[in-house]
Amino acid sequence: MKTAPESTTIVRTPLRLAAFRRFVLANLISATGSAMAPLALAYSVIEQGGGAGSLGLVLATNTVPTIVFLLAGGVFADRLSRSRILFLGNLLAAAAQGALAVTVATGHATTASIAACGFVSGTAASFTVPATQGAIAQIVPAEHLQQANALLRLPSNAVKVLGPVAGGLIVAASGAAWALAWDSFTFAAAAVLLLGLRLDAPLTRATGVLVDLRAGWSGFWSRTWLWTYTAAGTVLVAAWLAGFQLLGPLVAAQRYAGARDWGLIQAAFASGLLAGTLVCLRWKPYRLLTVAVAAGGALALPLTAMACGSPLLLVLSSASLAGIGLDIAIVAWTTAFQQHVPQTEQGRMSAFNGIGERLAIPLGYLITALAARSWDTQGVLLACGGLIAAATLLNLCVPDVYRVNRLVRVEQ
Repeated sequence: MKTAPESTTIVRTPLRLAAFRRFVLANLISATGSAMAPLALAYSVIEQGGGAGSLGLVLATNTVPTIVFLLAGGVFADRLSRSRILFLGNLLAAAAQGALAVTVATGHATTASIAACGFVSGTAASFTVPATQGAIAQIVPAEHLQQANALLRLPSNAVKVLGPVAGGLIVAASGAAWALAWDSFTFAAAAVLLLGLRLDAPLTRATGVLVDLRAGWSGFWSRTWLWTYTAAGTVLVAAWLAGFQLLGPLVAAQRYAGARDWGLIQAAFASGLLAGTLVCLRWKPYRLLTVAVAAGGALALPLTAMACGSPLLLVLSSASLAGIGLDIAIVAWTTAFQQHVPQTEQGRMSAFNGIGERLAIPLGYLITALAARSWDTQGVLLACGGLIAAATLLNLCVPDVYRVNRLVRVEQ
């Protein structure tokens, strides 16, 4: 199986690989648009007279295809050139955001048209997400995968701190259409860069799609560490979304100084993500999966702090620690996945794993709706923190978690 030409060369850092530098640049460019897109999308709905119901419909139509088509995306990521999939996926997203920008700019946007563009963007993501994991493993030698994963997240996390601010200024000054147009341009630019990777298809044998899907499920289920991590991650992400993203602003309004303090909490979390990336550039733990599972448990900290009515400084510190833990968990998990899942299966394994994360979105909101009938906001927050801690501890009880460790390069 052919990979990027430089992958056979011994290097000290993945940044010496031209293909990886191209991938990082494409990721950075795309991230600048993606950071502004949620705010621009919300205000495009507001500008055409929509309310919470319309925005909910738009967000749902963006999320649904990532669940429905993700398995297909995983199969194709193992059958076709991943660089071509990334090119076509980004090009499709560019077209969808471009069409949305035009309709918003001309005043012809409706909830239905905005939702349709969101559906197309979500469909594109369902094919690009599984291809991304395998593409990195094709480009970068195994011993440099953690550094590569951290370097990829470094610009993305930096943009998360500044992007929403820039997006807010653009929307306030010029309207949502300009921010959406920029998002479209960044997708198109990333598509051109990714096409230049020219990665070959991982699979050479010709088999049916359903055969590949069944084989993928067998491979997923046979790896206990993979499906238990996915199951625990689904609970963890659902509890985090319900506690931090949904209830966090309400608690900030009730017990702190409202929007101002909530903005500080979000900034602390984003800063923690960036700090976690920097840690991963230096620290290379041997027990990759153990670190990934344990570090993810830090998400319980800010939920517990807010539930207990802790002082703002303690909440900010816990949010920062949660960001550090989450980014370490993501980098360690991604590296373990890339090193322990064969190239020919990474697309499908990534898709099965990704479905759990996406199912967590409606699951988190359902948890909140049911719990809110019996408990107050602080009680629900404490329960969400408890779920995160319980999922983490249960996952640490799985013996296979301690067997998925860093593959140390053997010097010849």
